[in-house]
Amino acid sequence: MEAVVELTQVSIRRGNALLLDHIDWRVEADQRWVVLGPNGAGKTTLVQICAAQMHPSSGRAVVLGEELGHTDVFELRPRIGLTSAAIADRIPKGERVADVVVSASYAVIGRWREEYDDMDHERAQDLLIEVGAYHLAERQFGTLSEGERKRVQIARALMTDPELLILDEPGAGLDLAGREDLVSILSALAYDPASPATIMVSHHVEEIPPGFTHALLMRRGKVVAAGAIDDVVTARNLSAAFGMPLRVDRAEGRFTARRGGRRAVT
Repeated sequence: MEAVVELTQVSIRRGNALLLDHIDWRVEADQRWVVLGPNGAGKTTLVQICAAQMHPSSGRAVVLGEELGHTDVFELRPRIGLTSAAIADRIPKGERVADVVVSASYAVIGRWREEYDDMDHERAQDLLIEVGAYHLAERQFGTLSEGERKRVQIARALMTDPELLILDEPGAGLDLAGREDLVSILSALAYDPASPATIMVSHHVEEIPPGFTHALLMRRGKVVAAGAIDDVVTARNLSAAFGMPLRVDRAEGRFTARRGGRRAVT
């Protein structure tokens, strides 16, 4: 199957800091990846490359068949659905939720003088229904809870029918109920064969939705392990990524991790 993302020996340098260190990674169209690692591991930097928001300092990055540095990223970016805290911070607090979603059609944040047809509004409505947020359509974005904002951002990211969906720490700031609600939404998307290839960044294995197929573990800008989720999300690999002995359990498609002794790291 053709790769949606293909990175070959990709590195990112900022001054003397090496944020990514010779990353090789391939994401295919039917895969749903979670990227895990501690703070400073390079996860967000990695997905910024995948979202065509950043170019590698060295190596080759191909996204949706286009090589970064040799393509117009302003034409490439609308083919990618992206949610992140940085995007959420740019959404005007007084913006109507329905407009937050529909304005993705023009790749703008904050509705101005664009005109949308009935199909645009119907798609925005359908997506809000899909993520369980249609009842919020007339609310102002700034009045929403953190969990409600996450749902709206996912609907916005899907508005252009993207070929690649990138979720940068969608569970950040959520309470237990909000996290479980988000996991349920993302699990439904993961199991839907019509959904795009998906990359989700997280710090916590508890946030991995059932239906995700692959995992990439990072530490200090390097790949610790990558591949099928059952092979990668193990006590040994997570312990190496997070720098402490961890025990990993799985029940009903959900992972949990906690600190363990030496015997747990196997």
